[in-house]
Amino acid sequence: MDARLLEILVCPVCKGPLENNKAAAELVCKGCRLAYPVRDDIPVMLEDEARSLGAEES
Repeated sequence: MDARLLEILVCPVCKGPLENNKAAAELVCKGCRLAYPVRDDIPVMLEDEARSLGAEES
């Protein structure tokens, strides 16, 4: 994923910063404890598509 794109993307729920988890192909919001999938290098920034992070993932 383009680093410039990652700099401007924010969590659609809380507007907080996102961290790129390349291994899992996800963008992670630690504030909301949500992980948004990245499919074919395109982030899917929909709350309905996000998965909740478990306690061990925070």
